[in-house]
Amino acid sequence: MTPIISASELLSESAGARPPVLLDVRWTLGGPPGRPEYEAGHLPGAVYVDLDTDLAGPPGSGGRHPLPDAEAFGAAMRRAGVSAGRPVVVYDGGLGWGAARAWWLLRWAGHPDVRVLDGGLAAWTGELSRETPAPEPGDFRPKPGALGLLDADEAAALARSGLLLDARAAERYRGDVEPIDRVGGHIPGAVSAPTTENVSGDGRFLPPDALRARFAALGAAGRSTPVGVYCGSGVSGAHEVLALEIAGIPAALYAGSWSEWSSDPDRPVATGPDPQ
Repeated sequence: MTPIISASELLSESAGARPPVLLDVRWTLGGPPGRPEYEAGHLPGAVYVDLDTDLAGPPGSGGRHPLPDAEAFGAAMRRAGVSAGRPVVVYDGGLGWGAARAWWLLRWAGHPDVRVLDGGLAAWTGELSRETPAPEPGDFRPKPGALGLLDADEAAALARSGLLLDARAAERYRGDVEPIDRVGGHIPGAVSAPTTENVSGDGRFLPPDALRARFAALGAAGRSTPVGVYCGSGVSGAHEVLALEIAGIPAALYAGSWSEWSSDPDRPVATGPDPQ
Protein backbone atom coordinates (compact mmCIF):
# COMPACT_ATOMS: atom_id res chain seq x y z
CA MET A 1 0.00 0.00 0.00
CA THR A 2 1.34 3.42 -0.93
CA PRO A 3 1.90 5.72 2.08
CA ILE A 4 0.46 8.76 0.30
CA ILE A 5 -2.96 9.59 -1.11
CA SER A 6 -4.00 12.21 -3.66
CA ALA A 7 -6.67 14.80 -2.95
CA SER A 8 -9.00 13.25 -5.53
CA GLU A 9 -8.59 9.79 -4.01
CA LEU A 10 -9.26 11.19 -0.55
CA LEU A 11 -12.37 13.00 -1.72
CA SER A 12 -13.69 9.73 -3.14
CA GLU A 13 -12.83 7.67 -0.05
CA SER A 14 -14.34 10.25 2.29
CA ALA A 15 -17.67 9.87 0.49
CA GLY A 16 -17.51 6.07 0.61
CA ALA A 17 -18.74 3.46 3.04
CA ARG A 18 -15.47 3.36 5.01
CA PRO A 19 -14.17 6.93 5.24
CA PRO A 20 -10.77 7.42 6.84
CA VAL A 21 -10.14 9.24 10.08
CA LEU A 22 -8.69 12.66 9.18
CA LEU A 23 -5.99 14.29 11.29
CA ASP A 24 -4.89 17.90 10.74
CA VAL A 25 -1.26 18.28 11.84
CA ARG A 26 -0.45 21.82 10.77
CA TRP A 27 2.86 22.81 12.31
CA THR A 28 5.70 25.20 11.47
CA LEU A 29 9.14 25.19 13.06
CA GLY A 30 9.20 28.18 15.39
CA GLY A 31 5.44 28.92 14.96
CA PRO A 32 2.91 30.25 14.51
CA PRO A 33 0.70 27.62 16.20
CA GLY A 34 -1.38 25.47 13.87
CA ARG A 35 -4.59 25.55 15.89
CA PRO A 36 -5.79 28.99 14.67
CA GLU A 37 -5.20 27.92 11.07
CA TYR A 38 -7.20 24.76 11.71
CA GLU A 39 -10.07 26.74 13.20
CA ALA A 40 -10.09 29.06 10.18
CA GLY A 41 -10.74 26.11 7.86
CA HIS A 42 -9.97 22.40 7.67
CA LEU A 43 -11.07 19.26 5.86
CA PRO A 44 -14.59 18.34 6.96
CA GLY A 45 -14.41 15.97 9.92
CA ALA A 46 -10.68 16.46 10.51
CA VAL A 47 -9.45 16.55 14.11
CA TYR A 48 -6.57 18.84 15.03
CA VAL A 49 -3.47 17.14 16.44
CA ASP A 50 -0.79 19.24 18.13
CA LEU A 51 2.66 18.07 17.12
CA ASP A 52 4.42 19.56 20.15
CA THR A 53 2.11 18.01 22.73
CA ASP A 54 0.44 14.99 21.07
CA LEU A 55 3.28 13.78 18.83
CA ALA A 56 6.27 14.52 21.06
CA GLY A 57 7.33 14.29 24.67
CA PRO A 58 8.69 17.22 26.68
CA PRO A 59 11.95 18.61 25.25
CA GLY A 60 15.10 17.77 27.14
CA SER A 61 18.15 15.55 26.91
CA GLY A 62 16.34 13.40 24.33
CA GLY A 63 16.00 16.34 21.93
CA ARG A 64 13.48 19.02 21.05
CA HIS A 65 10.83 16.52 19.92
CA PRO A 66 11.53 13.20 21.66
CA LEU A 67 9.06 10.40 21.14
CA PRO A 68 5.96 10.74 23.30
CA ASP A 69 5.11 8.28 26.00
CA ALA A 70 3.35 5.42 24.22
CA GLU A 71 0.34 5.46 26.51
CA ALA A 72 -0.06 9.23 26.24
CA PHE A 73 0.23 9.03 22.47
CA GLY A 74 -2.34 6.25 22.31
CA ALA A 75 -4.75 8.26 24.46
CA ALA A 76 -4.36 11.30 22.17
CA MET A 77 -5.04 9.17 19.11
CA ARG A 78 -8.09 7.54 20.69
CA ARG A 79 -9.47 11.00 21.52
CA ALA A 80 -9.02 11.88 17.86
CA GLY A 81 -11.10 8.85 16.86
CA VAL A 82 -8.26 6.61 15.70
CA SER A 83 -9.03 2.88 15.70
CA ALA A 84 -6.84 0.00 14.62
CA GLY A 85 -9.32 -1.23 12.03
CA ARG A 86 -10.04 2.09 10.31
CA PRO A 87 -7.75 3.88 7.84
CA VAL A 88 -6.15 7.18 8.81
CA VAL A 89 -5.17 10.08 6.56
CA VAL A 90 -2.98 12.87 7.94
CA TYR A 91 -2.28 16.25 6.38
CA ASP A 92 -0.71 19.59 7.17
CA GLY A 93 -0.36 23.00 5.56
CA GLY A 94 1.67 21.71 2.63
CA LEU A 95 5.28 21.33 3.77
CA GLY A 96 4.54 17.75 4.76
CA TRP A 97 6.75 17.54 7.84
CA GLY A 98 4.04 17.58 10.49
CA ALA A 99 1.94 15.05 8.59
CA ALA A 100 4.97 12.81 8.11
CA ARG A 101 5.69 12.87 11.84
CA ALA A 102 2.13 11.69 12.55
CA TRP A 103 2.40 9.05 9.80
CA TRP A 104 5.69 7.74 11.19
CA LEU A 105 4.50 7.63 14.80
CA LEU A 106 1.27 5.83 13.97
CA ARG A 107 3.06 3.31 11.75
CA TRP A 108 5.85 2.81 14.31
CA ALA A 109 3.17 2.27 16.96
CA GLY A 110 1.58 -0.47 14.89
CA HIS A 111 -1.29 1.13 12.97
CA PRO A 112 -1.51 -0.78 9.65
CA ASP A 113 -3.21 1.82 7.43
CA VAL A 114 -1.92 5.39 7.54
CA ARG A 115 -1.41 7.71 4.57
CA VAL A 116 -0.33 11.30 4.04
CA LEU A 117 -2.32 13.67 1.83
CA ASP A 118 0.16 14.44 -0.94
CA GLY A 119 0.59 18.19 -1.19
CA GLY A 120 -1.27 18.85 2.04
CA LEU A 121 -4.16 21.23 2.45
CA ALA A 122 -3.15 23.22 -0.64
CA ALA A 123 -3.90 20.18 -2.81
CA TRP A 124 -7.45 19.80 -1.46
CA THR A 125 -10.13 20.93 -3.93
CA GLY A 126 -13.19 20.15 -1.80
CA GLU A 127 -14.95 22.34 0.71
CA LEU A 128 -13.43 23.37 4.03
CA SER A 129 -15.17 23.40 7.38
CA ARG A 130 -14.89 25.55 10.49
CA GLU A 131 -16.80 23.10 12.68
CA THR A 132 -14.84 21.28 15.35
CA PRO A 133 -15.89 17.62 15.29
CA ALA A 134 -16.44 15.51 18.40
CA PRO A 135 -15.45 12.03 17.18
CA GLU A 136 -16.39 8.81 18.90
CA PRO A 137 -13.32 7.62 20.84
CA GLY A 138 -11.20 5.13 18.95
CA ASP A 139 -9.67 1.89 20.16
CA PHE A 140 -6.07 2.27 18.96
CA ARG A 141 -3.50 0.83 21.37
CA PRO A 142 0.16 1.43 20.44
CA LYS A 143 2.43 -1.53 19.94
CA PRO A 144 5.77 0.22 19.30
CA GLY A 145 8.42 -1.25 17.04
CA ALA A 146 6.76 -1.68 13.65
CA LEU A 147 9.24 0.75 12.03
CA GLY A 148 12.97 1.07 12.59
CA LEU A 149 14.14 3.39 15.36
CA LEU A 150 17.73 4.38 16.15
CA ASP A 151 19.34 5.79 19.27
CA ALA A 152 22.46 7.96 19.16
CA ASP A 153 24.93 5.08 19.30
CA GLU A 154 23.09 3.14 16.62
CA ALA A 155 22.98 6.21 14.37
CA ALA A 156 26.74 6.67 14.75
CA ALA A 157 27.35 3.01 13.95
CA LEU A 158 25.10 3.16 10.90
CA ALA A 159 27.03 6.16 9.58
CA ARG A 160 30.07 3.90 9.53
CA SER A 161 28.55 0.61 8.37
CA GLY A 162 25.58 1.65 6.24
CA LEU A 163 24.02 4.91 5.12
CA LEU A 164 22.91 7.68 7.49
CA LEU A 165 21.10 10.52 5.73
CA ASP A 166 20.88 14.03 7.14
CA ALA A 167 17.52 15.50 6.09
CA ARG A 168 18.28 19.09 7.13
CA ALA A 169 19.21 21.96 4.82
CA ALA A 170 22.72 21.62 3.41
CA GLU A 171 24.00 24.73 5.18
CA ARG A 172 23.04 23.28 8.55
CA TYR A 173 24.70 19.97 7.64
CA ARG A 174 27.90 21.83 6.77
CA GLY A 175 27.73 23.87 9.96
CA ASP A 176 27.65 27.19 8.09
CA VAL A 177 24.65 28.20 10.19
CA GLU A 178 22.85 26.71 13.16
CA PRO A 179 19.81 28.73 14.18
CA ILE A 180 18.44 26.34 16.79
CA ASP A 181 20.83 23.84 18.33
CA ARG A 182 23.92 24.22 20.51
CA VAL A 183 26.45 23.63 17.77
CA GLY A 184 26.42 23.33 13.97
CA GLY A 185 27.59 20.44 11.83
CA HIS A 186 26.62 16.82 11.39
CA ILE A 187 27.16 13.30 12.67
CA PRO A 188 30.49 12.06 11.31
CA GLY A 189 29.96 9.89 8.25
CA ALA A 190 26.42 11.09 7.58
CA VAL A 191 25.45 12.10 4.04
CA SER A 192 23.64 15.34 3.27
CA ALA A 193 20.17 14.68 1.80
CA PRO A 194 17.82 17.66 2.31
CA THR A 195 14.27 16.35 2.38
CA THR A 196 13.09 19.47 0.53
CA GLU A 197 14.59 17.85 -2.57
CA ASN A 198 12.13 14.94 -2.32
CA VAL A 199 9.20 17.11 -3.39
CA SER A 200 8.27 19.37 -6.27
CA GLY A 201 7.44 23.05 -5.96
CA ASP A 202 3.83 22.34 -4.95
CA GLY A 203 4.88 20.11 -2.06
CA ARG A 204 3.93 16.84 -3.76
CA PHE A 205 6.42 14.00 -3.62
CA LEU A 206 8.47 13.19 -6.68
CA PRO A 207 7.47 10.00 -8.52
CA PRO A 208 8.82 6.75 -7.02
CA ASP A 209 11.35 6.24 -9.86
CA ALA A 210 12.76 9.72 -9.34
CA LEU A 211 13.06 9.16 -5.60
CA ARG A 212 14.74 5.79 -6.13
CA ALA A 213 17.25 7.42 -8.48
CA ARG A 214 17.95 10.17 -5.97
CA PHE A 215 18.54 7.80 -3.08
CA ALA A 216 20.61 5.45 -5.22
CA ALA A 217 22.89 8.37 -6.06
CA LEU A 218 23.24 9.01 -2.32
CA GLY A 219 24.26 5.40 -1.70
CA ALA A 220 21.00 3.57 -0.99
CA ALA A 221 21.36 0.44 -3.06
CA GLY A 222 17.83 -0.91 -2.75
CA ARG A 223 17.30 -3.14 0.26
CA SER A 224 20.92 -4.29 0.48
CA THR A 225 22.11 -1.18 2.32
CA PRO A 226 20.79 -0.41 5.82
CA VAL A 227 19.54 3.19 5.80
CA GLY A 228 18.88 5.59 8.64
CA VAL A 229 17.70 9.20 8.70
CA TYR A 230 18.02 12.08 11.13
CA CYS A 231 17.27 15.79 11.04
CA GLY A 232 17.04 18.54 13.66
CA SER A 233 14.51 16.95 15.99
CA GLY A 234 12.90 13.96 14.26
CA VAL A 235 10.26 15.84 12.24
CA SER A 236 11.69 16.52 8.78
CA GLY A 237 13.57 13.22 9.15
CA ALA A 238 10.20 11.45 9.26
CA HIS A 239 9.41 13.17 5.95
CA GLU A 240 12.57 11.66 4.44
CA VAL A 241 11.67 8.22 5.81
CA LEU A 242 8.30 8.66 4.08
CA ALA A 243 10.03 9.54 0.80
CA LEU A 244 12.20 6.44 1.14
CA GLU A 245 9.07 4.36 1.78
CA ILE A 246 7.56 5.69 -1.46
CA ALA A 247 10.78 4.66 -3.20
CA GLY A 248 10.52 1.16 -1.72
CA ILE A 249 13.52 1.59 0.59
CA PRO A 250 13.03 0.80 4.29
CA ALA A 251 14.75 3.22 6.65
CA ALA A 252 15.06 3.74 10.39
CA LEU A 253 14.63 7.12 12.09
CA TYR A 254 16.99 8.57 14.66
CA ALA A 255 14.23 10.39 16.51
CA GLY A 256 16.47 12.37 18.86
CA SER A 257 18.36 13.68 15.83
CA TRP A 258 20.76 16.61 15.92
CA SER A 259 19.04 18.28 18.87
CA GLU A 260 19.89 15.25 21.01
CA TRP A 261 23.25 14.52 19.43
CA SER A 262 24.60 18.06 19.74
CA SER A 263 23.43 18.47 23.34
CA ASP A 264 26.21 16.14 24.51
CA PRO A 265 29.63 17.85 24.19
CA ASP A 266 31.35 14.46 24.25
CA ARG A 267 29.80 13.41 20.94
CA PRO A 268 31.92 14.14 17.85
CA VAL A 269 30.81 16.79 15.36
CA ALA A 270 31.83 17.02 11.72
CA THR A 271 31.61 20.17 9.62
CA GLY A 272 32.13 21.06 5.99
CA PRO A 273 30.77 19.62 2.74
CA ASP A 274 29.59 16.10 2.13
CA PRO A 275 32.65 13.85 1.65
CA GLN A 276 30.89 12.20 -1.30
